[in-house]
Amino acid sequence: MEQGLLQLWASTGLYNLTIGQVFMIAIGGILIFLAISKGFEPLLLIPIGFGGILANIPVAAIAGPEGLLGILYHSGIESGVFPLLIFMGVGAMTDFGPLLARPSLMILGAAAQFGIFFTLFGAIAMNFIPGIEFSLADAAAIAIIGGADGPTAIYVASRLAPELLGAIAVAAYSYMALVPIIQPPIMKLLTTEKERQTKMTQLRHVGKLEKILFPLTLLLVAILLLPSATPLIGMLCFGNLLKECGVVDRLSNTAKNELINIVTIFLGLAIGSKLAADKFLTPETIGILLLGIVAFSIGTAAGVIMGKIMYRFTGGEVNPLIGAAGVSAVPMAARVANKVGLDANQHNFLLMHAMGPNVAGVIGSAVAAGVLLAIVG
Repeated sequence: MEQGLLQLWASTGLYNLTIGQVFMIAIGGILIFLAISKGFEPLLLIPIGFGGILANIPVAAIAGPEGLLGILYHSGIESGVFPLLIFMGVGAMTDFGPLLARPSLMILGAAAQFGIFFTLFGAIAMNFIPGIEFSLADAAAIAIIGGADGPTAIYVASRLAPELLGAIAVAAYSYMALVPIIQPPIMKLLTTEKERQTKMTQLRHVGKLEKILFPLTLLLVAILLLPSATPLIGMLCFGNLLKECGVVDRLSNTAKNELINIVTIFLGLAIGSKLAADKFLTPETIGILLLGIVAFSIGTAAGVIMGKIMYRFTGGEVNPLIGAAGVSAVPMAARVANKVGLDANQHNFLLMHAMGPNVAGVIGSAVAAGVLLAIVG
């Protein structure tokens, strides 16, 4: 009888729970709190936070190779399937009209990718810190966090540094969710009140033919110049073609609604599985999180600075705030630019203008990923 009671006690969570697991369960709870209370990307943070709690339940092994979360992680993230399906859904939801109406805004999307290449050298420099050792492939995978593009970060990490994939995915999606906190102070620091009050003129109308030809042209350019980026760009273009062609509404609606919602649930839970204490609480993970916040901040700053340059060259026609939307957090970064603009001038509606560099940032991060895969992979 006594032996049976001891065995029962040894199988309980109280007996097996570690301090690290308690800490990570609290982190999962904080992510859920931020999603519900503050509205920070709830579609991402609630599945990630809940997955993190499940991953730290002792004995259950739900995040192990044979557990539900482990199976989701292996089949969807390690394989690269989930990121590509997300890109297809993003393409089906994206209107490239603002970018086509003012193609010069693509410069802002390109400038915001500076954070990616800064992070590449930053990751290599962290090798001087005892306990941290990143290879060039590791550094390239970590660098994509600077583009604030979760699916791209996951895809590149699965190809170059699968052992760091969990930490990279958590960092990328966490910083995407924290865009409303991270970006506004940087935007206000780098711009004047007069610049923030700048009202932009109405965009020109973009016809249906232009919108249909754009994804096909973009895919052709990628095939000819950077084939390593075509898995990401190809799925983005395919999803966008479904939306713009106007003859497959059922497929377009499925891609941007049911399919992307299902994949987002599985993706979030699978990412959360890598919040297990024994895998997450390491020097490398802490280094990746620190690099991520610095990279994202630099990407935002680079976009704003390029926006200020365009403001000068166009005689005040471009509001520098939309440069911050050049990071790939769609559409949150564009919403933040619009909000900061409204705070400066209540008649200043920048959302559609900010969507131009925002979608350009998605393309830019995919191109940067292709470059890194071609060089390092």
